[in-house]
Amino acid sequence: MLKIVPDNADSNHDGPNATGESMLDAIVRDGARQMLATALQAEVAAYVDASADKVDENGHRLVVRNGYHAPREVTTAAGAVPVTAPRVNDKRVDEATGERKRFASAILPAWARKSPQVAEVLPLLYLHGLSSSDFAPALEQFLGTSAGLSAATVTRLTSQWQDEAAAFKTRSLAGTDYVYVWVDGIHLKVRLSQDKVCLLVMIGVRADGTKELIALDDGHRESTESWADLLRDCNRRGMTAPVLAIGDGALGFWAAVREVFPQTREQRCWFHKIANVLNALPKSAQPGAKKALAEIWQAEDREHAEAAAKSFADEYGVKWPKAAAKVIDDLDVLLEFYDYPAEHWIHLRTTNPIESTFATVRLRQRVTKGPGSRAAGVAMAFKLIESAQARWRAVNAPHLVALVRAGAHFEKGKLSERLEGSAA
Repeated sequence: MLKIVPDNADSNHDGPNATGESMLDAIVRDGARQMLATALQAEVAAYVDASADKVDENGHRLVVRNGYHAPREVTTAAGAVPVTAPRVNDKRVDEATGERKRFASAILPAWARKSPQVAEVLPLLYLHGLSSSDFAPALEQFLGTSAGLSAATVTRLTSQWQDEAAAFKTRSLAGTDYVYVWVDGIHLKVRLSQDKVCLLVMIGVRADGTKELIALDDGHRESTESWADLLRDCNRRGMTAPVLAIGDGALGFWAAVREVFPQTREQRCWFHKIANVLNALPKSAQPGAKKALAEIWQAEDREHAEAAAKSFADEYGVKWPKAAAKVIDDLDVLLEFYDYPAEHWIHLRTTNPIESTFATVRLRQRVTKGPGSRAAGVAMAFKLIESAQARWRAVNAPHLVALVRAGAHFEKGKLSERLEGSAA
């Protein structure tokens, strides 16, 4: 039983002890040390007892306790915990390999110096803005040690992330069907270079309604050829043509997708379009224009949206014909989302899945003044998206995504006919 006897008379006092550590932290860490020691002893005892019947020709057990390993300190969520792990002498031989069997602790792997949770926190803190040189001073007080928290640790991580990003770019896409895709070009400043990284990003919706990163590449610029190279690479790796692509109208992506996946339909991002229209108007006219544009993209169906677009052109086209043309000329691809399930409209009108995800990337860039190299910039963005991807929710009514792929027809957002042979 753990028993704490404070030196002073005030049992509620939580001041620092002789080492500068509060009594509360001391209790937590000592409790963690004792619990870890007990768990390791129990694990070894179970391993030895399971082989109690294994003996040699002299009747001696083949699996026995063998003292303790050298003491070490392990960084955990409770802080730095001293550990003296028990050892096992296993004289058995593996018949398949001919090698001696070895005991491997599932609680405390060999040479482990950090718990998995702490190991996961380090890259997240770095990616979300903590400078590599700030790790030790920032976390030493909290964890009670600076072991494994050096800038060199993060440098090794960034190298590992670059390898992971490279492997991601070459994986097979043959087994996955992406029905919807969002595309965009994200510019990041490179600290040690004159130019910027232009990340070409593709996020897709699988047939089960879940979202997933498809591709992330350094395109140097948002040109048609850069996008075509990326799409051709995805095609070679087995990607099938998506039903609908959503993106900014200024991208070179559209010419590229017509070449590589000509059957894919096009939807322009309304947020980008609204920004472009407002830039063509004086500030005094922008509030009213913004409301008028909302009447279009938030209309209950295509018919009402087209009527609202005509009203916008009538009201603003005389004084500001360029602003009106930005809407009227692209109206078909701005209203393409109305041909899909109404539950999906909120997802298909904008490239928000990319914009919201890259808000974290931009935060990291502001803190560190950009990555040190183009490869580091791609790797940083890849790990941030990989982290965010675990929290992405499926699209509304995910069961309808498979119907979209199957070619089902939707009238005013509702399923109007089913394919032959499908259930009623």
